[in-house]
Amino acid sequence: MTAPTQLVACTPLEPALVLIPAASFLMGSTTGQDCERPVHRVWVDTFLLAATQVTNAEYTLFLGATGAPPPPFWGDPNFNHRQQPVTGVSWFQAVRYCEWLSSQTGRSYRLPTEAEWEHAARGGLEQKNFPWGDAPPQSLPDYATRWQAGPEPVARYAPSAFGLYDICDNVHEWCSDWYAPDYYAVSPEHNPRGPETGQRRASRGGSWRHHIKVARCAARSSIPPEFQYADYGFRVACDL
Repeated sequence: MTAPTQLVACTPLEPALVLIPAASFLMGSTTGQDCERPVHRVWVDTFLLAATQVTNAEYTLFLGATGAPPPPFWGDPNFNHRQQPVTGVSWFQAVRYCEWLSSQTGRSYRLPTEAEWEHAARGGLEQKNFPWGDAPPQSLPDYATRWQAGPEPVARYAPSAFGLYDICDNVHEWCSDWYAPDYYAVSPEHNPRGPETGQRRASRGGSWRHHIKVARCAARSSIPPEFQYADYGFRVACDL
């Protein structure tokens, strides 16, 4: 049974945070990519996850405070609405944002692990394809007219059962883990954090530019951490 949404009060600088309850769940998929197998049981401790992807408005505060260079699509009208998710951010820049936000708030902000992200995306539905169940993405409201030239402003449509917006769509979201296609065969059961080293960083969620705009909860993706793509953003996690 899905836990009720619990929002955690934050300072004006911080995003709305959703309490993701500790749970054991079956991670992976028997029908997806090879890297999603074997399906294995994972325990994830309670943590906080931002209700939305980091927006341009939020990232502007980081740029102003740190003098960091803006991402490459910053001036493009398809990507610079204040409530669109920031795009073109490398993994290193996403981590730097988390470090800056931690320094300003006293909370421990970071990128979520793959296991945390998948647990949060599933919203308590064991082995369903999507946060709402198994109905195809094309059944979502306005699916055919969304994401035409870039990501849409966050939180325009209903949240998931856990209170998360755009958790499987809009932009790919960086995770903290190194990526390895065979990691599930050796993953620990409690709070897995990915391989010790690698060449690509893991990411989760769908993309505005793909033919199918919404990713399955179990779908994995990855790119080198220095890459800056127009459909890559991030969502922050926070330790209790």
